[in-house]
Amino acid sequence: MENEPATASTASPTLRATHVYTMAAICLVVGLTVGYLSRGSQSSVSPTPPTSKAVPLSVPGTTTGGGHLPSLDQMRQRADKQAAPLLEKLKSDPNNVAVLVQVGAIYHSTHQFKEAAAYYGRAVQIDPMNVPNRVKLAASLYRSDDVDGAIAQLNTALSYDPKDANSLFNLGMIKWQGKRDGKGALAAWQELLKSNPQLSADRKAAVLKQMADVLTAMGDQHGIEGARSHDGYKSNPN
Repeated sequence: MENEPATASTASPTLRATHVYTMAAICLVVGLTVGYLSRGSQSSVSPTPPTSKAVPLSVPGTTTGGGHLPSLDQMRQRADKQAAPLLEKLKSDPNNVAVLVQVGAIYHSTHQFKEAAAYYGRAVQIDPMNVPNRVKLAASLYRSDDVDGAIAQLNTALSYDPKDANSLFNLGMIKWQGKRDGKGALAAWQELLKSNPQLSADRKAAVLKQMADVLTAMGDQHGIEGARSHDGYKSNPN
């Protein structure tokens, strides 16, 4: 996903919310792919459900009968209300990683990505070797337009677990969507396939499909054929 300028301050809250949902729909990566490739690395609380499709996040009670999107202010109010009991717990137990991650998940799922990153960041400071939480932190950083910060967190995660499928997949997506670094994306995904031979056929096919799409954009037709001939590739991975 290319970095886009922030919505003008004069725009209405509803328009700003629409922009956020549009960006979420466009972006396959973060939030949506956490835990998708390797469910075993998920914690009990995930910022978004594992899915192979890029769809807007579902926030209970955030739409009207007409299907209108809530404003960002409305989403923030609901997030604050939902997080309130957990924030009370943090007052007496500020280093509770599980609660910090739960709060981060609430703010991420309501598109308050900077707030989510702050809570995930606190969790990671307390438990720096927790790779799944770093992946979640990277997701929130990326969604808040901190592409370099997201990449740094994923690289740190990989320093602890070089084979982590989620870190490698998201690193490739962010390098491509956030940096237009096709070679970097392909390198991450090639390492993912090499170091995770246990991936199921459908997940391997999803990675290969992303590789083929990047190679198409790079105009490397020869490379596309090479990706498609890779063991496990399906012409219709979905």
